[in-house]
Amino acid sequence: MSFQDHFSAHAGAYAVYRPTYPPQLFSFLAGLVSEPALAWDCATGNGQAAQALGPYFKRVVATDASNRQIANAFRAPRVSFVVSAAEHSGLASGCCNLITVAQALHWLNLDLFYAECQRVLEKTGVLAAWCYNLLHIEPVLDQIINKFYFDILGDFWPAEREYIESGYRSIEFPFVELATPDCHMTASWSLEQLIGYLTTWSATQRYHTCHGENPLKQITADLQAAWGASQTQRIVTWPLTVRVGRIS
Repeated sequence: MSFQDHFSAHAGAYAVYRPTYPPQLFSFLAGLVSEPALAWDCATGNGQAAQALGPYFKRVVATDASNRQIANAFRAPRVSFVVSAAEHSGLASGCCNLITVAQALHWLNLDLFYAECQRVLEKTGVLAAWCYNLLHIEPVLDQIINKFYFDILGDFWPAEREYIESGYRSIEFPFVELATPDCHMTASWSLEQLIGYLTTWSATQRYHTCHGENPLKQITADLQAAWGASQTQRIVTWPLTVRVGRIS
C-alpha cells in the first residue's frame, strides 16, 4: 500500500534533530494498561517513542512504512523494528496492551488504521496519539520562526498539517477517551541544533525541491542576530497534545 512519505529523504537528520518526549508521558501510559506485555509503536519514525516504551513493556514492536526511517531508528532493548504499513501491522489479533502514534496520526488512513487498532488491541487495551506544533524560545526568536512557518513555508505544508495546528482536536477519534496530564517537551539547544530541526520540517524539504534552494537562507541572518553566540544554549519548549482512548 502506498503512503505519504514526507520524511525518508532526510531520515538521518530526523533521527538527530527531533526533540524527545517527556518520560512522564510513558509512565502515565504504562499505568493505564492491565498488563505491560506488548506495545505497538506505529509510524515509529526515528524510534524515540518505542525506545522510551522499552523499560515499561516486555516487548515493543515499532513499525514504519519507510525503510529509511527504520534503518535510522534508535535501537533499544526489547524493541523490534519492522517495515509495515499502519493499516497492516502483521500483529496477531488481541495481542496489544498499548498502541502509540507519535506525531504521525494525521498521516494515516484513519478508517483503516482504526480498524487495525480495534483488531490488535486486547479488550482493555489503550490507543494513545500525540502531537506538537510550533516551538517557543523567546519572543524575538519565536517571531522569526513564526514568519518562517506561516509566510515562507505556508503554501508548502501538506493539508494534513491542519490537524497538528488544531492539536488533534479536529481529528476523528472513535474511542472512549480518557483524561490526560499536561505535557510538554523541552530541550537545551544551540543555534545549529535549531536550524537542524527546522531542516527536518516537511515543508522545508518541499520548498527546497520546488525552488532548488534552502528556504532557511531567508531567516538565518535574523536568527543569528537574535541568538547571539552560535553555541549559546537556549531552552526550547513544545506543548504536547495527547489523546488517549479505549475500545468503544
